[in-house]
Order: sequence, then structure tokens, then C-alpha cells
Amino acid sequence: MAFTDFPAQQNVTHILQRSLEGARVAHAYLFTGQRLEELEGVARALAKTLNCRSHAKRGVSNLALDSCDQCLSCRKIEGAIHPDVQWVRPESKSRVVTIDQIRDLMQIIHLKPTEAAYKVGVIVAADRLNVQAANAFLKTLEEPPPKSVFVLLSTEPQRVLETVLSRCLRLNFTGENGLHIMHASWLKSFSSMAIESQKGLLGRYRLLGSLLAQLSQIKAAAEKGVSLQSPLGQYDDIEPRLREKWEEELSAAIEAEYRRQRTDVLAGLQWWFRDIWLQTLALGHDFLSFPDLSAATQKIARRISSNEAMENLLVLEQAQRLLGSNVQEALALEVTLLKLKL
Repeated sequence: MAFTDFPAQQNVTHILQRSLEGARVAHAYLFTGQRLEELEGVARALAKTLNCRSHAKRGVSNLALDSCDQCLSCRKIEGAIHPDVQWVRPESKSRVVTIDQIRDLMQIIHLKPTEAAYKVGVIVAADRLNVQAANAFLKTLEEPPPKSVFVLLSTEPQRVLETVLSRCLRLNFTGENGLHIMHASWLKSFSSMAIESQKGLLGRYRLLGSLLAQLSQIKAAAEKGVSLQSPLGQYDDIEPRLREKWEEELSAAIEAEYRRQRTDVLAGLQWWFRDIWLQTLALGHDFLSFPDLSAATQKIARRISSNEAMENLLVLEQAQRLLGSNVQEALALEVTLLKLKL
């Protein structure tokens, strides 16, 4: 994939192309956005463009302005086998980027390039850098080797250490905000069930079943989508240690994508419960995030107080925090749904 394959992000890719044209490539970028998969794609396109051998369109710096996607260098980067383009991902068990991973990356980056014009290090989910890894990374960020570029990717930039943030050029890949349209049909079904689930346990467990079924579908889709991007499916004869590394990275990437989408689902619920709270305050329809669900919103708003509606929002916020701390998912969601005032 090249920059032209990201038409929705032209504003940002044009910034990158202008820096290439004027030989003003930053030594470190922080790409932020809603989807790690998209951020990885743009990072891969940048690595290809920096090292493309064939593309005719070049700036005054003689750097390509986009990748040809066909030369040997581009194909190696696409296949994740280029020796001068290194990817670091959170480990599967702890889901953090460790100091050992960063030390290995620094050792490779400081070596003379094997065949590339630029050495590129991509850190996926940079918000998962633990403190020791981030501190080990700082010295290289302050004094990077010549002809080296680091690209940090994050869907949660607020969790990246400030000392790291301050040393990166941040580019925000904003797409369409999916909260109002993502999982819309499921949320409509959920709101209808919520009307009938006022206090009875059976109704609450119906809601729990609906939520868990939705999350199960999301996880299956995440596994399928992320697996298609893995180099595991592109090569038959893989050295065992490399296969193990790629399998661990795939497992971590699937988990990260699932967690991101789970956060989106719960965020959608939070916005709907915010609508309920607004209705308890009689603020009208102009402020609703989900006007199509106003009938269900009003029914629930009429039978709870504004204080209870606010408590619902706090319960959902607590659920997001708990799920981010590796608690048992089904149990956390069960407790959450039993606490909601409907």
C-alpha cells in the first residue's frame, strides 16, 4: 500500500509528502488515530517511500514522494522481511513493550543500514511502552542515528509518557467518528431490550447475553481482519524462532484490536446513557447523540431520576477502567449491567 491508498487521510499524508519533498523528514513521528491497522498501513507506506528505488516522482531531496509498491525494497517492507525496517509490538502475555524489545531495536537501528537509505523503527501501540522501556528509548530519541526514522503508533496517546511525546512530531489521523454509526443496529436492539429489563434479573441477563454476543462477533472479525495483515499467511517456510515471534505479535495485535473495538461498543453505550441523563434534565432532543433511539431513551428517562442517570454514567466509566486492568471480562460486564438503573 502507498499513500494514495489512504484517501480519507490526504490532509496528513500530504504533510508527510511535503516533508519528503523538502528533505525535512522528522527523526520521530507519533501517529495517532482510532485504528491501529490504519496507522500501521501509513507507517508501512512511509517506510516504503523513504526507501523506494523505482518511483519516478521525487522532490528536490531526491526522495520519492510515494512508494511504487513494486520494487524489491517495497515488497520486502510489505512482507515484513526488510532488515532495515523493524517492527516492535506489545508482547502477547503482558501486552506491554518491554525494555528488552527496545534495547534490541536500538541495537539494530544504530548499525549501518544493510540495504536501505533510511533505517525505520515502528513501535505499534506506543502507549504500551512500560516506564523502563520508555526511559531506555529517550536517549536515542534525543540523539538519533543519521538516516533513521522512528514511527510510534497509538490509539491512546494520552497514555504515552510526556517525555516521549515531546520528542515526536505528532500527526493525528482522524477519520469519521464512528460512535454514532458503529454497531447502530445492535444498540437499537439493546435499547429495546433495556425498556423491558427494568428490575428483573432475567432481563438484565438478557442484556448481558446481547452484549457478550456482540463482543464475540467483534472478536471473531478482529481475528480474521488482523490475521490477513500478518506475514504468517504469506510464507510457508519460516524459521521456527521467527514463526514464534510472528505468532506472538499476531496474538497481541488481535487482542489490541478487539480491546479497541470493545471500548468503542462501551463508549457507544455511554453516549446513549448520556442521552438518558439529558432527557431526565428535560434538555430536549437537540443534544441527543442517538435521536433515532429517542423513544427508548424517553421511556427509561421517565422512570429514573437525574441522579440515577448520572450514576449509570459513572458505572459505565468504572467498567471501562476495570476492563483496562485485565479483570475477567464477563464478570465485570455482569456486575456493570446489574448495577445500571433502568
